[in-house]
Amino acid sequence: MYAVIARRHGRILSSDLTQGSDNFAVTAVLPVIESFNFVQEIRKQTSGLACPQLIFSHWEVIDIDPFWIPSTEEEYLHFGEKADSANRAKKYMDSVRKRKGLAVEEKIVEHAEKQRTLSKNK
Repeated sequence: MYAVIARRHGRILSSDLTQGSDNFAVTAVLPVIESFNFVQEIRKQTSGLACPQLIFSHWEVIDIDPFWIPSTEEEYLHFGEKADSANRAKKYMDSVRKRKGLAVEEKIVEHAEKQRTLSKNK
């Protein structure tokens, strides 16, 4: 259960064991965009033993620039050219834009030389 919450960028606030029973209550904060299909995944991982209850808690700003690209030599050495691949803010922004039908800056064809479907006759 903790792995599912961590994979979805959640934070555990508290875990309490109810005295006199085997109930274990875990209170965590999970981003709303990461909560889609959370119930199915946590039930699958716990074989149906966990019963999550999702309640909106608060708004929180992600302090990552979604449009950041490495510009100095040190940033290129540290992050590489594909530094935006791990940018959570850009991933969230693009998923919302896709869901709303807005334009998303993404490549339609990646590695075109590998996507060749014609066979060569030798």
